[in-house]
Amino acid sequence: MPIIQSIEVCAVAVPLDIVTSFSNRTVSTRHYGLVKVRSTDGVEGIGFCYVGSAGGAIFSQAVKELFAPVLINSDSYAVEGLWQKMYQEALLQGRSGTVMRALSALDIALWDLNAKTHQLPLHKFMGAVELDAVPAYASGGYYLDGKTPQHLGEEMASYVDKGFKAVKMKSGRLSPREEEERLKAARQAIGPDVELMMDMNNAWVDTTQAMQYVRRFEQYDPYFFEEPFLPDDIDNHARLAKLTTVPIATAEIGYGRWYHKELMDKGAASILQTDAAVCGGITEWRRIAQTAASYGLIMCPHWFHDLHAPLVASTPNARYVEFFWNDQVLNFRNLVDRQLSHKDGKVILHQEPGLGFGFDEKFVAKFAKWETVK
Repeated sequence: MPIIQSIEVCAVAVPLDIVTSFSNRTVSTRHYGLVKVRSTDGVEGIGFCYVGSAGGAIFSQAVKELFAPVLINSDSYAVEGLWQKMYQEALLQGRSGTVMRALSALDIALWDLNAKTHQLPLHKFMGAVELDAVPAYASGGYYLDGKTPQHLGEEMASYVDKGFKAVKMKSGRLSPREEEERLKAARQAIGPDVELMMDMNNAWVDTTQAMQYVRRFEQYDPYFFEEPFLPDDIDNHARLAKLTTVPIATAEIGYGRWYHKELMDKGAASILQTDAAVCGGITEWRRIAQTAASYGLIMCPHWFHDLHAPLVASTPNARYVEFFWNDQVLNFRNLVDRQLSHKDGKVILHQEPGLGFGFDEKFVAKFAKWETVK
């Protein structure tokens, strides 16, 4: 019986080599929360999350003061029960935000620990649909000073040259005319048969403004419009979904099954981008995905391809992994000791036990020190 013996936690602030711009903000540093959960069997599971540009200290406090006392000396197989106990501790402190991300990281670590205990890769431990590889789209198309529509098109085409059959670009920062020029250049560069996703990062405030863009965009056949409005503005997502033929994708920073249920009930999205390192961990992600299947919706999880590849592989209604080809944006890649590879537009699944990778301890040590709770 594997009993949780200790938990290690640290928060790292990793600077980006290139300052990256979205539709409404610029990022120069990313904070990540990291955990390691060790059992009495000597097996260690890892978990992690992104906590913005200033949330690292909150993450560590939540792990140490709220959740570690719940987990230490507990049976690691009691995943559902431990999730419920941690959520109970979070009720007054934060059922969303960094506190829920800390819960998510620990839940991920429990799944990794248990899969490793049984010497199974995570996708097989959960019950696989795909055994070897899962479809991925190459994510990029960020705003940089001096980056023209032609440069954007060349970037998108470079992912296609690498074998990807789906790509994603940012949008919403500029005027409707300027954004159409960017989209047109991307579509012309990749051709008509490559899926082209568009990510607005909450750029629009109402459906009137949104339709000024959407009417220009629809002719280029986008695969989806991602996060057109603020995440809690569910009603506007639902209104836009009725006004356009392009599917709406959202929920990358959605917390818990109840928020997602409201999205589904109101018809606010056709594609859920639920992030297991945000929503409540793998445990809650699986609940959301199963409910989405009953609504005929698909999962295209956001961010961390290292985490989401095995989840997509074990979920019948999951379609794509979001894949970052280099560390320019997802500099979390520097924190792990093994990268996922890809071929013909698919991410090749790790076959080693658990998640199939660990932390690069030398790189982590440049930015933080581990704290241990027993």
